[in-house]
Amino acid sequence: MEQAIVASGCFWGTEFFLKKETGILQTTVGYIGGHVENPTYAQVCEKTTGHYEACLVDFDPAIIPYEQVLRVFFETHDPTQSDGQGPDLGPQYRSAIFYQSAEQKTIAEMLMGLLEAKGLAIATVLLPASKFYVAENYHQDYYNHQGAVPYCHGYRRLF
Repeated sequence: MEQAIVASGCFWGTEFFLKKETGILQTTVGYIGGHVENPTYAQVCEKTTGHYEACLVDFDPAIIPYEQVLRVFFETHDPTQSDGQGPDLGPQYRSAIFYQSAEQKTIAEMLMGLLEAKGLAIATVLLPASKFYVAENYHQDYYNHQGAVPYCHGYRRLF
């Protein structure tokens, strides 16, 4: 098993699409990248903690390699939007990849380069992984529990 940590706007939508992929073993939504320990959703929404809403993805690399996890990430949000995602604006909704190894960083850079070569101005930032804080239980697998679909995420072919 390996892990990926990505942020692409509201973590509900990020998780919704990644969980559908064969080889994804588990997803957990939470907060990463900020300066407050054990932040709550309310604190993160105040836009002062520095955290991103993110999704921690446990996957089987024999079934779905890290590169494919990132391709799904890029193709299910707008990686060119710098101020959030869709109507969700604010620093907690920015697009980011939190790499956990030199290999993950290299793969992310390669994919970002491919998209930039296609003329896209990629706003996604590439950051070393830091402490990931699990979000409150009611955020986990939110759309499946609500019987709803994402409003600010959707699929579009980029590669």
